[in-house]
Amino acid sequence: MTASFGIRPRRGLSLLCVISAAFTFGAVIVIWFGMNSDRDYIHPVLTQLIPAGHCACESSTTFQCSTCLTCPDPALQVDTTPAWTFEYARDARNEALNQRQCQWAFPGLFEDIARGRKFWSTHGRLSATELDAIPIQHGMVRAFVANGQLYVVTARSKGEDHRRKILGTLSSIHRALAADPERASRRDFEFVLSVEDKVDDVTKAEWPVWVFSRTATEEGVWLMPDFSFWAWDNPDNYMGPYDQVVERIKRLDLPWAEKTPQLVWRGKPSFAPKLRRMLMEAARDQPWGDVKQVDWTTGSNVLKMEDHCKYMFIAHVEGRSYSASLKYRQACNSVIVAHKLQFIQHHHYLLIADGPNQNYVEVERDFSDLAEKMEPLVNNTDAAQRIANNSVRTFRQRYLTLAAEACYWRSLFDGYASVWNGTVQQMSGEDIERGLRYESFALLESAKMSEFLATDTEKWQSY
Repeated sequence: MTASFGIRPRRGLSLLCVISAAFTFGAVIVIWFGMNSDRDYIHPVLTQLIPAGHCACESSTTFQCSTCLTCPDPALQVDTTPAWTFEYARDARNEALNQRQCQWAFPGLFEDIARGRKFWSTHGRLSATELDAIPIQHGMVRAFVANGQLYVVTARSKGEDHRRKILGTLSSIHRALAADPERASRRDFEFVLSVEDKVDDVTKAEWPVWVFSRTATEEGVWLMPDFSFWAWDNPDNYMGPYDQVVERIKRLDLPWAEKTPQLVWRGKPSFAPKLRRMLMEAARDQPWGDVKQVDWTTGSNVLKMEDHCKYMFIAHVEGRSYSASLKYRQACNSVIVAHKLQFIQHHHYLLIADGPNQNYVEVERDFSDLAEKMEPLVNNTDAAQRIANNSVRTFRQRYLTLAAEACYWRSLFDGYASVWNGTVQQMSGEDIERGLRYESFALLESAKMSEFLATDTEKWQSY
């Protein structure tokens, strides 16, 4: 009797353990499916269960200075009545504006550089010692500028994606230097950059790495324009140089009255499942919604970038981190509708969510107020057109031009060099060049470029 009594609890516990394990396994499978599926529909309850992961966004970024267009950092303010003024038709492609012209033309564009300069001014400034502490991971480059020329010290890339992003970024730096009117007097400095999506993929927030985006708490890094301003193509999608895309969009863009009064979005939900599925659910069955997932294998629901411009409203959603597609959407004469952003890019300070200069519509990260924001604009397309026109004037015709990009790069060079307290060593040992000129680096075979150390080049260079 006693023996049989002792066996029964063990069987009950075993059964409970089996049921618990089965439930846990099932829950994991269901959540995994929700995170990785690109199906058009999964149950909204499952969307709520999906962990936020990298899109947790404990703090999103809304710039309180909503007038950055007119109230830049005091240290950057210049004469408000210049003899020269920026004209889009004449100056948009002028990569050789001088420093004063850049400040006159693009107030508010250099805010993050001023922030980085202030941060490092109070944190001991920079030298080779700080850079030596930064491991060069895949997707990173160490380089320097000496006598106005760009040299690559080391570069590491894992696959073609990294290599092409590195080459595009270095090409943009070279272009800005080549057009620099003050090139001969430019101060030497050394830097490290990363082409990875997120700071914490390869480095630390307190290290002075040049990156494409940052969160509000990643204060040690410096923002630079992303690689696709130079050009971007991949096997599935031809894009081209950014300014060429803009010209194509301008040719094909429709008059406002001919645009479809709907909100368009195309993308892969699995890139940021919680964010993107919340958008899909908020727009589902709405007369103003044209939000769909894409299948790159079959081409289902794929829209060319310029075809987005046929809609009055274009949704913008972050992906794994920032989304480089924002600038392409801003090339359209349409209203950008974006959730509160977690990741900051160099031109985000110019985003204005309300007032007479409003140039986009901001909604909550869970899109809970999407219908509330959309319906008045669909019912009053004149108000929506004003926002779209402001966006074109701000971004397409000014802050996302070739001229603005070159000005930003040179302002980054100046801001970073102002807290650079070291010297740039051009030689390593006896008669060994420590860096390879960019022009030669760009001609390297892919394999040599992907795991590159300049001091090793004498092993395979012929003179």
